[in-house]
Amino acid sequence: MKYLIPVALAAFVLVGCDKQKAAIDDNKEATKRTIENRKDAVDAAAKEATKQADVDAAIDKAKIEAKKVAAQAQLDADKVKADAQAALEKAKLDAEKK
Repeated sequence: MKYLIPVALAAFVLVGCDKQKAAIDDNKEATKRTIENRKDAVDAAAKEATKQADVDAAIDKAKIEAKKVAAQAQLDADKVKADAQAALEKAKLDAEKK
């Protein structure tokens, strides 16, 4: 009987320690799951941001191309206008000479 009390006390202490260790392990696993969830969220946000950047880049590229086409059309029109102006001036000279 004399040894029974210290053995029982030691058993309670060991069981208490095991519960604390289990709680620590559970906390560690929960923390790791939370971190993994955050990493997944960061990855998803980065993928979405990349998609949006690609869309924005495509829109910007289309706008640049449209401006280029408009500028070229204006230059072509200016070229035709210059040709017409030159033809008009030549016709005036011809008319004055006659």
